[in-house]
Amino acid sequence: MRVTQSMLSNNLLRNLNQSYAEMDKYFNQLNTGKKFNRPSDDPVAAMKGIGFRTELHQVEQYQRNTNEVHNWLDNSDSALDQINSGLQRIRYLAVQASNGTYGESELKSIAAEVEQIKADLIETANMKVNDKYIFNGTNTNIPPVNVDAEPIVVEFDDSQVIIKVATNSELAANVDGNKVFMNGEESLFDTIDHFIAKLNGEIDEDMDESIADMDIFIDNVINSRADLGAKMNRLELIENRLAKQEIVATSTLSKNEDINYAETITNLITQESIHRAALSSGARIMQPTLLDFLR
Repeated sequence: MRVTQSMLSNNLLRNLNQSYAEMDKYFNQLNTGKKFNRPSDDPVAAMKGIGFRTELHQVEQYQRNTNEVHNWLDNSDSALDQINSGLQRIRYLAVQASNGTYGESELKSIAAEVEQIKADLIETANMKVNDKYIFNGTNTNIPPVNVDAEPIVVEFDDSQVIIKVATNSELAANVDGNKVFMNGEESLFDTIDHFIAKLNGEIDEDMDESIADMDIFIDNVINSRADLGAKMNRLELIENRLAKQEIVATSTLSKNEDINYAETITNLITQESIHRAALSSGARIMQPTLLDFLR
């Protein structure tokens, strides 16, 4: 078969174009840091990347959910601590009032202080976080203690605010207000009002009963904080697991898509050398023109 000048030229151009394409590929990889820029470059790796990225986004969403649970639990714990302090103070005042040495004016002074503590406890029961009432279950837009009613209306929703924190894990982020503020059908605020009535001389009953009543609600707070602590411990374990999953998912995604810079730079330099060699050899192979003989 006769090899013509045209055949040599076409082959040289085709090989040079392929060389340019290879260099362009390595340039793009260095610019983007990715092994491929289109799914058609590597369909298998592209499909795997979709799965890895979906898993990573899922983990990141669960981490945002755990932050929301933290917000609920931390604020609930702070509120329970404040409630406990108020109840302890009322109990202390009940012990003082029960010793029989206090006169009418002193008991009224105690009643005035208890009224202020009661007002603070109502505000805590109606505590809002991110514009949500944290002690009223899923009815987060309704205050559990209606202070505008006369007498005040106390109604806590016992439903749970469930937040998904992992693929197969959910946590109740809220504290049941009934377990904190209710003793059967009687609310904490009714109990405090009863104690205030005793202090003001409106009811002639033993003060020791008020001490026992306060002990019941203090136990309620302690038990609720214990449950809250157990949730916090579980949440910490879930957060540790999510952090490990994030590291693994990120590493796997990187191995699937990210280039090895040292290897890619080496490939580019090698391709540049091949390209120069092709240009040099092509210049030698191409036959001289008629003008070269006329010089």
